[in-house]
Amino acid sequence: MITEIAQIDIKPGMEAEFETGVKNAAPVFQRAKGCHGLELQRSIEKPGRYRLFVKWATVENHTVDFRGSADFAEWRKLVAQIAGAFAGERRNRRAIERELFHGEYTLASKNDDDLPLP
Repeated sequence: MITEIAQIDIKPGMEAEFETGVKNAAPVFQRAKGCHGLELQRSIEKPGRYRLFVKWATVENHTVDFRGSADFAEWRKLVAQIAGAFAGERRNRRAIERELFHGEYTLASKNDDDLPLP
């Protein structure tokens, strides 16, 4: 599983409209090949800055399948007039995770199976 993290700076005063645009884009992501969900987070220190986290099965599902689709154009259409700048994106794979309630660390293997740390 790959997590795309996109940092998006919004034009001042357009935060509510941007959040609505992302909500309206949910079906675009739901039907995208290999997309397993998304989460939008808003910065506390910089309220006009957001980070969009999108879970993809593979890098290619994001960079080839989604980016090459009409749905990508639809996504951009929903937020382009609101977003000041797409400041960059990165794709990440989980390396270590700690479950707070169980106190166990897990290390993700290359095939994303969780392996307990010693």
